[in-house]
Amino acid sequence: MNNSNLHKRSLAVHAGTRRSQYGEMAEAMFMTQGFAYDSAEQAEARFQKAGEDEFIYARYGNPTNRMFEDRVAALEGTEDAFATTSGMAAVNGTLMAICKSGSHIVAARALFGSNLYLLDVMQRFGIEVTLVDGTDLDQWRSAVREGTTAVFFESVSNPTLEVVDITAVSEIAHRHSALVIVDNVFATPVFSHAVEQGADVVIYSTTKHIDGAGRALGGIVCGTKQFVREVAEPYLKHSGGAISPFNAWLMLTGLTTMDLRVRAMADSAKAIAEALNGHQKLSKLIYPGLPNHPQHELTMAQMGSGGTMLALEIVGGKDGAFEVLNRLELVLISNNLGDAKSIVTHPATTTHQRLSEEERARLGISPGLVRLSVGLEHPDDLIADLKRALG
Repeated sequence: MNNSNLHKRSLAVHAGTRRSQYGEMAEAMFMTQGFAYDSAEQAEARFQKAGEDEFIYARYGNPTNRMFEDRVAALEGTEDAFATTSGMAAVNGTLMAICKSGSHIVAARALFGSNLYLLDVMQRFGIEVTLVDGTDLDQWRSAVREGTTAVFFESVSNPTLEVVDITAVSEIAHRHSALVIVDNVFATPVFSHAVEQGADVVIYSTTKHIDGAGRALGGIVCGTKQFVREVAEPYLKHSGGAISPFNAWLMLTGLTTMDLRVRAMADSAKAIAEALNGHQKLSKLIYPGLPNHPQHELTMAQMGSGGTMLALEIVGGKDGAFEVLNRLELVLISNNLGDAKSIVTHPATTTHQRLSEEERARLGISPGLVRLSVGLEHPDDLIADLKRALG
């Protein structure tokens, strides 16, 4: 099948399919740790260099996992991909695979709490980390230098929805031969053009929109075949970061409806943002799809959509936010996102609670800030629930 002629929605259904001799319609799930060889010579040859459809051990690769990897790579427009146990396993595996003592990473300051934690850990091992305002290109220019190993950022930051200019940051990084690593979870593969815009490596927590039903953990690293198989895979397979075949199978089923789900969620997110913008109980509403967002034009050029996420700053700080959260009936309180069910999160006391008050303030994570992941419920029902909770 010529993937280059297909739309993303078609790729999400068909790309990477491997059928057994039985010709099954649904993707097969191969639940096995190892694989048998016809001879000792065949085992020796496979350990020296495994072919495209030859497997050694589930930690190294698996037919179900390979289907999932090929399908996401086709969606993302990369040569290859490696699926991991979680999104953070993908981030950790990518950064650890390229770094050693003395390496230099430049990262956007506005990151998911676990990403910030990982960067802190890396500094303990002699890796230099410089944090910058991801939206300020001058700060990127000042921080990236000869010898910088990589730049790392979320294309849309969690939870304050700052949008980083992938093209501009990639140009800055590539002038110094630095690798560009993009955590693209909020953009989703549906709205992503990260590779076209200069990214070298694209990472997803497939737990989010790709699974889309809150069922399982997963992650994936997308890039060139050389990077995925010669740089990332050796670290990931030896450190135990490979995804379970069962989870990969669940993610494959999630991919078939992802395009439809994500577009519906984004339409609802925009409707909610328009309905709540200017509400008296909100001191701020952040949605990249609204013209008042600081990076609205960049968002439209980079993604073509405002995405599925909103941030609401509720009057009354933590108490005001908790009061609203506890009044919600349809929207659920959790710390996941990208689910078919709408989810609300209070970052200051959950995902970013380990940061100091000063660090949270610098990132714009106020005590009243709430992150909203819009699901597949009817937007009118969600708007009614949110307005009722806001009083």
